[in-house]
Amino acid sequence: MKRTAVFLLVIATFAVLSTTGPVIAFAKERYQDLQIFAKVLNLVQQYYVEEVDTQKLIYGGIKGMLSELDPHTNFLPPDVYKEFESETSGEFGGIGIEITVQNDILTVISPIEDTPAFNAGIQAGDKIVEINGVSTKGFSLAEAAQHMRGKKNSEVHLGIYREGFDKPRDFAVKRGVVKVKSVKFMDLEDGYGYIRLTSFIENSAPDMEKYLKQLQKDHKGIKGLILDLRRNPGGLLDQAVKISDFFLEKGIIVSTIGRNKKEKEVVYAKKEGTYSGFPLIVLINEYSASASEITAGALQDNHRALIMGQRSFGKGSVQSVVKLGDGSGLKLTVARYYTPSGRSIQAEGIKPDVVVEDVDPEAYKKAIIRRDVRRESDMSGHLLGDEELKEQKSAQKTLGLKDDLWFKDQTAKAAKPKTTKEKLLTEDFQAMQAYNYLRAWKVMERFGVEDGAETPVAAAPAAPKDLPKDAPKPAPSATPAK
Repeated sequence: MKRTAVFLLVIATFAVLSTTGPVIAFAKERYQDLQIFAKVLNLVQQYYVEEVDTQKLIYGGIKGMLSELDPHTNFLPPDVYKEFESETSGEFGGIGIEITVQNDILTVISPIEDTPAFNAGIQAGDKIVEINGVSTKGFSLAEAAQHMRGKKNSEVHLGIYREGFDKPRDFAVKRGVVKVKSVKFMDLEDGYGYIRLTSFIENSAPDMEKYLKQLQKDHKGIKGLILDLRRNPGGLLDQAVKISDFFLEKGIIVSTIGRNKKEKEVVYAKKEGTYSGFPLIVLINEYSASASEITAGALQDNHRALIMGQRSFGKGSVQSVVKLGDGSGLKLTVARYYTPSGRSIQAEGIKPDVVVEDVDPEAYKKAIIRRDVRRESDMSGHLLGDEELKEQKSAQKTLGLKDDLWFKDQTAKAAKPKTTKEKLLTEDFQAMQAYNYLRAWKVMERFGVEDGAETPVAAAPAAPKDLPKDAPKPAPSATPAK
C-alpha cells in the first residue's frame, strides 16, 4: 500500500516537472548563481587578509543586490528597521527630512515643518553631498538615514549644495525627537478655511476631520477650503485614501498595479462622512510627492477640486515592508500608483489645472511695496465713509473715544505686525492666488445663465428724495476736477 502511494507520488511529481520546464530551468540557474555567492563568501572568510564579520558581508551583499533596483527599494538593518517603524507614528528621533536619490545624488524632497532640519534652514531641492565629512556618493537612502541619525541633542553636519552656492556649505543640525504635527488649520473667516498638511502619518485624517467639523460648526457650513500639499513628501497610503474620501461621495480614489497586470487593486470612495457642497482648491508644487500626489490626483480626476501650483514630484511607486527573521527589514517596490482616470503618477507627477509659479517671498514683498498707493482714506482729515462712520460711532459708544483719538487708534492698528493669516494672504503668492480663486468662485456662479434665460440687468440707482431745489447736480463724471 505504501509502495503504491509512493509510486503515485513519483508519477505526479514527474507530471508536474514535465510541464514546468522553464520553472525548473530558472530554479537551476538561480541555484548556480547562489553557489557562486556562497563560494565567494567562503573564500573571503578563509583567505581574506583579516578576519571578517560574516553578517556584515551578507548585509553588504544584500545591499549591493538591491542597489541594482530603484532608489526606494532598500535593506533595513535591525536598528534602522526599528526606527523606521516609529517614524509613521508621528514621533521619532532624527532631524526631520524626506530624502531621495536624483541622478545618483542624495536630494532633499522636503524638510518636515518645525523639525531640526527645517529650523536649520535646510530646503527642498538641497543636494546633500556630505554627512559629517563623509561623501554621500553611492549611499542608499537607508545608509544616508542611518548616518544622519544619532543621540538626541548631538549635531550632524550636512554638506549642502544649493542653486546659487558657488561651493557646498556646512549646515549644523542638532538632532532631536521629531514630533510631527501634520495638520495645521487657519480660519480665513466667513466660512473659508485653510488646511496645511505637512505629511501623511497615523493621525492625519482624524486631525483634519476635527478641523473640518470645527469650521463647519463655527460658520454653520463651509463656503470654501484650501488644502495645501506643497512640500508634503507623502507618507501612509491609508491616510491619503481617508483624506481623499472626506471630499468624495463616489468614484475611484486610487488603483495599484504590480508585476501581474491582471491583478489590479482599486480603492473606491464612500458616501458616508463626505464634506461636499463647497469649492475646494488643492495647492501642490514640485516637492509634493507620493501620498500628496494620490490625493491631488483623486480630487482632480473626480472633478472635486481645482489643482493649483506647479507639477508635482512624480513618486508613484508602492513599497511593501517585510520584517525578516533577524529583526531587519526589506522595503521593496511592488507596484505603481494610478489616478482614477488611469494616469501613472510615476515620473510624471500631477499637472495642475492652473499653473501658478512660486515667487520668492522677499521679491514678492518688494513688489507689494511698489504697488502700495495712497487712497482717499489715507489722507489726513478725510471725509469719513459710511463704514468708517459706523466704526467710529461703535468705538465712541463702547470705548468713549473722541474723533481725534479714533483716528490715532486707526493709525495704531495699521502699524501692528501682521497676523499669521495676513502673512499667508499677502506674502505667500500661491496661497493668495488660491484664496482669490476661492472667493471669486461663488461670485462667478452668479453669472451662470441657463440657455434661453434672459440676462439679468442691474437696476439703475433710485434718485435721492427730498433734495432742495437749489442743491447742486452731481457731476457727469466720477473723475476729480483738476
